[in-house]
Amino acid sequence: MRTADEDHAAAAVAGDRSPAEWLPRDAAEAARRLLGAELVSTVDGRETRGRIVETEAYLGLRDPASHAHESKGRTRRNDAMFGPAGTLYVYLSYGIHHCANVVAGEDGDPAAVLIRALEPLEGLETMTGRRRRATELCSGPGRLAEALGIALEHNRHDLARPPIRLLAGRPPSPGAIGSSGRIGISRAADWPLRFFLKGHPAVKAPRW
Repeated sequence: MRTADEDHAAAAVAGDRSPAEWLPRDAAEAARRLLGAELVSTVDGRETRGRIVETEAYLGLRDPASHAHESKGRTRRNDAMFGPAGTLYVYLSYGIHHCANVVAGEDGDPAAVLIRALEPLEGLETMTGRRRRATELCSGPGRLAEALGIALEHNRHDLARPPIRLLAGRPPSPGAIGSSGRIGISRAADWPLRFFLKGHPAVKAPRW
């Protein structure tokens, strides 16, 4: 695993390059690296931007909690997970909430990282209008997707291009990162693949 100095140097070099060029091809490492990165949306011609502060890794074929676990096979729903790194996998949770994931494996390896929370940076008025409230705009995967206008039509979208881009940002120091088991799943929930910025107000304590 890279040191903090190496992460900062990589972020500086990454700039606006394609996420495929700077994302690790290990989902757990990618989930840590995505902390501090920024999602920028220009959906409907309105810019919204947030800093990623909470993620969860899903390891693909060997992960019982993954949509692409080997017991499920490749399906219409999970097919985007088998695509190139740096693209979006968007699905509906309980048929209601959109959830945005960054594909992080090698081509054909269905690993992905769920974006669980953002720190809103720009476009708060637009976020508030979409969410119909002014609080907890991006605290949770469904909330942040709604705030940024992310929907099923963005499944497989290349995050190097508008209307949704992923920028490298600046990774936090290792001491600022917490980890835990994953939330809202019944299988392999204890695997320590949830990563978050300690004490950040957008990160809600899990209800185990």
